Amino acid sequence: MRQARCHIRAVSASGITAVLGPTNTGKTHLAIERMCAHSSGMMGFPLRLLAREVYDRVRAIKGDKAVALITGEERIEPSEARYFCCTVEAMPRGRDPSFLALDEAQLAADRERGHIFTDRLLNARGRSETMLLGAATLEPLLRRLVPEAEITARPRFSTLTHIGARKLSRLPPRSAVVAFSAEAVYTVAEMLRRFRGGAAVVMGALSPQTRNRQVELFQNGEVDYIVATDAIGMGLNLDVRHVAFAGLSKFDGVRMRRLHPAEMAQIAGRAGRHQTDGTFGTLGGSHGGHHAPELTEEEVYAIEEHRFAPITRLSWREPEPRFDSLATLIADLERPPSHDALVLAPEAIDLATLKRLSEQPFAAEIRGSVQVRRFWEACCLPDFRQRGPDIHARFVARLWQDLRHDYIGADYAAARISELDNVSGDIDTLQGRIAAIRSWAYICQRPDWVLARDEMAARARAVEARLSDALHARLTERFVNRRTALLMKSLGQDAGLLPIDIGEDGAVRVEDEPIGRIEGFAFHVDPAAGHADRKMLLAAAERALPQHFARRADALVESRLEGVSLEKGAIVWNGSRIADLVQKSGTEKPEIRASREITALPLPARDRLIAALDTWLTEQLAPLAALEALHQAARNPDAGSQARALCLTLIDGKGYVSREKAGIEHLPKELRPFLRKLGVTFGALDIFAPALLKPAPRRLLHALQRDTRPLEAEMRSVLPAQKAPPAGYRRAGDQFIRIDMAEKIVRAAHDSRVAAQKDDRRAAFRLDLALPVSIGLSEDSAVRLLGQAGFRRNRARKLAEGTFGPPAPDMWNWRPVGRRPHPASERAKGQKGRSDNRRGKPHSKSGKPAAAPKEPPAHSAFADLAKLLG
Repeated sequence: MRQARCHIRAVSASGITAVLGPTNTGKTHLAIERMCAHSSGMMGFPLRLLAREVYDRVRAIKGDKAVALITGEERIEPSEARYFCCTVEAMPRGRDPSFLALDEAQLAADRERGHIFTDRLLNARGRSETMLLGAATLEPLLRRLVPEAEITARPRFSTLTHIGARKLSRLPPRSAVVAFSAEAVYTVAEMLRRFRGGAAVVMGALSPQTRNRQVELFQNGEVDYIVATDAIGMGLNLDVRHVAFAGLSKFDGVRMRRLHPAEMAQIAGRAGRHQTDGTFGTLGGSHGGHHAPELTEEEVYAIEEHRFAPITRLSWREPEPRFDSLATLIADLERPPSHDALVLAPEAIDLATLKRLSEQPFAAEIRGSVQVRRFWEACCLPDFRQRGPDIHARFVARLWQDLRHDYIGADYAAARISELDNVSGDIDTLQGRIAAIRSWAYICQRPDWVLARDEMAARARAVEARLSDALHARLTERFVNRRTALLMKSLGQDAGLLPIDIGEDGAVRVEDEPIGRIEGFAFHVDPAAGHADRKMLLAAAERALPQHFARRADALVESRLEGVSLEKGAIVWNGSRIADLVQKSGTEKPEIRASREITALPLPARDRLIAALDTWLTEQLAPLAALEALHQAARNPDAGSQARALCLTLIDGKGYVSREKAGIEHLPKELRPFLRKLGVTFGALDIFAPALLKPAPRRLLHALQRDTRPLEAEMRSVLPAQKAPPAGYRRAGDQFIRIDMAEKIVRAAHDSRVAAQKDDRRAAFRLDLALPVSIGLSEDSAVRLLGQAGFRRNRARKLAEGTFGPPAPDMWNWRPVGRRPHPASERAKGQKGRSDNRRGKPHSKSGKPAAAPKEPPAHSAFADLAKLLG
């Protein structure tokens, strides 16, 4: 088995110097002076922000052409460069500088990046001088691993003193507040804007340009406060006199944990520069129901006296693995070290990506050391976007599709860079774009990945610069120059850093200043706030007000949902939309889809409210019981296909359908009783369910947006004509009549017809229009309605002039709708009869002489008339 490589390079006769000590001891300044005294040099830094700062300082001394800056995303490398300022990961191999320095060497114990620092600590050397800069906790391991190193301890120039907790409103000027998430940084910065006029913001995710311009705000006195993440502890030289911890726990990539005293000291040491003493403490006050963080006496003593437990192990991973195959590469990277002072580094994002992609089908095509090495370099692309191993692995897989055989095309790279060249959006959006452009900046500065590398890298840097300027403008506008608007974001596990007062009218106030109002379960910001402020305050309230909304939800449930109604396909409470209703097939009861504000409620309150809404909705749907019965019948296999088809037609018509569109001719008569039991009426003009023609079901269908036809809320019997008939009505002349009333009128007309035509179905009859007129139809509208059912009015002749007496009544005829003979056949039949009569020889249809006409029945009306005439 191959042995792990844990040896150290042979060193020059000049040896190695380790300069150890706390912050503010001048270690970095000493290293810069020593490097500038050599003919060439290289320094490795933990952050590109710090590398950029030192690059600017050395460039001012040696000139632009002599100094290079090399980071993962940026490469400024003049051809005559002799001094290199690099991030530790980007330190170039193969060079032999006269001087080499490694800053913050104690990071070799870090679980994520420690193996890189360990490799540089053990193997990176200057030709004439090597300098290792770090904390005193590294000394025991240095004596074991680099015994030839000359260790020099440097005392701190100034003292650090603990002054306890300070409320945000009582922080001394020139203070730095340190938090451990972007969310917490924004929260504190927004509060400082309210109490002290503004704050600069510094985070590791910022570009160097943005960071430098934010630092300038603090350094030149425009603001007296700076809010930062723990990146402030890595050598950023600021004029800070007090450091306040907004929290003492952070997520280390595996779990939330409390900071170690040495980590606290690294951050607190930013207070006091050179001979100016500094102070440190915590951010006081109760925040969101949680107590402020407190330092223990042991932690205070350790920070003030710079006494910490020594580092016992350094992270290590094979720095020069074999590239024979992917399996060999992974085995080398996972092989534990042989030295007991070293421990195998946890699986980093590059190794996690390599292992995931090695299981993909395309991995079988990666053969040979050249391809394996190139694939490993692609897997080493940093996860700037912090999206996690799975998403990052997919991005690398897409990148590899272009890299495995050739370069990435310049057009493709330019298009991806151009997509990110957009300076609109809020802080989070711009930070996301900057993270994405950092990925492309890293890709474009690789020497063998992109065609037109220099041009593409320049474009990526230009886009990053523009995004950085826009981000600086947003940060300044939000935290320094903008109107006072409080940000209610949680700090860590806290609900908020300021007390919230909510009035009975829903107004939200902080220390008697209104910032918005609550409507339903949504927070609406002050209308005077700008667009960016509105989004920010909305997000803040959603995080800071969950407990109030939970109490409000419980109160609504206890009131039996007072004020809740159905409107436009949604459930509305006092004018606020709290849930959408999504129709499901096979039932009239829709699915309740709670609004975003409801789903954001704490779990118990949310479940109680949704359950109450479900019960309430079932009660509200009671007027649609007849329609629900049709749904059930349509699913009943015993009903017969014709009956189920009619049920579906009635469901589509929301309770009714005209007779000619119902397909009733296909429905066997023996199935009609089944449908009548469901409340279906078979009318002369329409098939309908009378229960669904009442105001309640029609309003309910309209509120559910199941019926988009015009609504007549009161369902009056007769309406004046409009453009389109409302739901449940049919046209009758210049009026609309509800279809059940129309059926009543037509049914009465048929009853009169049957009574008058007992002896002769073809005889004309009289109809009394008193019923339709009493309902509200005009006489003309009634005639038109009856005409739709096959009734035809024959107007009586007017009395001759000078004749007295009542006028003759109008007579009516009825013919079944749809059974009228064709007019041409009627005319042909009439002409044939007249021709036969002219010849005096009536014939039958067969052409034979017609039989003599039959005598009328002895007791018929026609026989009586013959006797009178005889």
